[in-house]
Amino acid sequence: MSSPHDFDFFHGEWDVVNHRRTDFLDPDSDWVEFPGTSRCWPLFDGAANLDEIDMPQLGAKGATLRLFDHETRQWSLSWAASRTGTLFPPVFGRFDGDRGEFYGDDTHDGKDVKVRFVWTGMSPTSAHWEQAFSVDDGQTWVTNWTMDFSRPTAS
Repeated sequence: MSSPHDFDFFHGEWDVVNHRRTDFLDPDSDWVEFPGTSRCWPLFDGAANLDEIDMPQLGAKGATLRLFDHETRQWSLSWAASRTGTLFPPVFGRFDGDRGEFYGDDTHDGKDVKVRFVWTGMSPTSAHWEQAFSVDDGQTWVTNWTMDFSRPTAS
C-alpha cells in the first residue's frame, strides 16, 4: 500500500543516464543516450516532493511535483518543461511493493496518448524510471524514455 514516504528514497542529488527515443510513438525509432543531474527536495513532511532535472545536451530542464493524497492513498505526478513553460497533465498511481505505476492522459504531436510512468529498482543509491505512451487506450505501450539514477561519487 502506498504511503506518504514512498519517494523518500529520491530525496537528494542524483546523476542520471537518460535514454530517449527519437520518435516517442515509434517503437522502432532509435534511442539517444545523454547525461543529466537531478535534485529532489521533500515537502509536507514527505507527503510531497519537487525535483529538478538538468539535461544540458537537450538545453533543457524539467521539474516534477509529486503529491500524496491521504484519502485515496495515491500520488499525482506533474511534469513541467523549461523549454515550453508547460505544466503537463498529471499521472496518478501508487506503489505496490517495490514497483510504482502511474497513469494519465495527454497529447503528443497532436495525438491523444495514455501515459505510464514506472518506478523500479529503488534503493538509497539507485533507481529506474521509465515513460511509455499508448495510442490504443493502453492495449500496447511504447517505452520512449528511461532514466537510470545513481548517487554522485565524491571526487
